[in-house]
Amino acid sequence: MLAFADELRARGAGLRVLNLGGGDVDTATPMGSMLFTLVAALAQMEHEIKRERVNDSIIKRRDAGEDLGGRPRRVTDSQIRSAVRLVKGGEPAAQVARDLGMSRATFYRRPRALADEQGDI
Repeated sequence: MLAFADELRARGAGLRVLNLGGGDVDTATPMGSMLFTLVAALAQMEHEIKRERVNDSIIKRRDAGEDLGGRPRRVTDSQIRSAVRLVKGGEPAAQVARDLGMSRATFYRRPRALADEQGDI
């Protein structure tokens, strides 16, 4: 916000906020520029505090072994294990991946990730 206001000022223009704090704020005036700077600084501080809280929450949940959310997997781990057995039995990996509704790259990545997590494939 501050960079935008500075760029406008450099071009000889100002920014006029019509609904900030009950009155007009015009960045072309010294008082308006100060109010705009204060509001921008408070918004930045609030954003950084929120980011800090989110990061702390993620760290705590990860350390506790809790689920971090994300997109739910459509293909379960047992389906991946069965698919790996099919490929080891001679089925083409591309066909097995297509039958599961996933790309070959995802099909190759999931068993590796599963083996890393559980050490069983």
